[in-house]
Amino acid sequence: MTTVVRFDKTGGPGVLSVQEVTVGKPKRGEARVRHTAIGLNYIDTYHRSGLYPLPLPSGVGLEGAGVVEAVGTGVTNVKPGDRVAYAGGPPGAYAQERNMPAAKLVKVPSGVSDEDAAAMMLKGLTVQMLIRRVYRVQKGETVVFHAAAGGVGLIACQWLNALGATVIGTVGSDAKAKIAEAHGCHHTINYSKENFAERVRAITKGRGVPVVYDSVGKDTFHGSLDCLQPRGLLTVFGNGSGPVKDVDINILAKGSFYVTRPSIMIYTAQRADLEASAKELFSVVKSGKVKIDINQRYALTDAANAHKDLEARKTTGSTILLP
Repeated sequence: MTTVVRFDKTGGPGVLSVQEVTVGKPKRGEARVRHTAIGLNYIDTYHRSGLYPLPLPSGVGLEGAGVVEAVGTGVTNVKPGDRVAYAGGPPGAYAQERNMPAAKLVKVPSGVSDEDAAAMMLKGLTVQMLIRRVYRVQKGETVVFHAAAGGVGLIACQWLNALGATVIGTVGSDAKAKIAEAHGCHHTINYSKENFAERVRAITKGRGVPVVYDSVGKDTFHGSLDCLQPRGLLTVFGNGSGPVKDVDINILAKGSFYVTRPSIMIYTAQRADLEASAKELFSVVKSGKVKIDINQRYALTDAANAHKDLEARKTTGSTILLP
């Protein structure tokens, strides 16, 4: 038997329950992974709450690292004993062991710990998608990154700084501003005290920025548009304050703006894209240009409290669950 965290109905953190299940042999194309660390991500709360509906009952969690215990027929990319990590579906990472589609697994190189791998795969691949593929940030450009002290934000600030970009980061407190600044954020804006769009305009001398990366959603959407220069791109990749609703598309005409809602699951759906993205992520981490800050650790069985703290914005950097 193996310990897992699942939910039978959607709702608050209290719907998460600890269960004991039997993990069968891996089927064709699958590998059984014994987790050593599991990543916690905001999308996990969207699945649990029903914002992103899943068939119920369901497992939860999209990111983990561990060791391959067995493989099914037809699997050639990993073998028993390999250290591996993954980001993306199917949900069910909150488990001591699970069977995974082997095509979703990447080998963890020496020099990267299991905890770092579990903490950075979904967040790091998201950053790689955002700043290297959705909009390829160039040296000398200025960008806005919301929630700069979060797990994705801290990786992004470091990576953008390494690329030679100027980072304007928004945060929810003065304490988080200091954390973001320590990770390469050049200008921080506490949006609980300031109008961030006005500050961005002041910092850029009225020009605005070519791209805004927004994981906050409802509370920042319109202000994010006001930060853009003509033909700028708003990249909405999360809903920390709730989903954006009832938007009149004609509002984009004031700057001929572009808006996109990218998904890491789409950007890494092809094996070649997954391998290339993971290779670039591992490389920038091994180089020391990006360091992974694991600032919270919870027992797997304490997942409900981890969700409470995440949604209350009490966490910074990355959070992992330990089976």
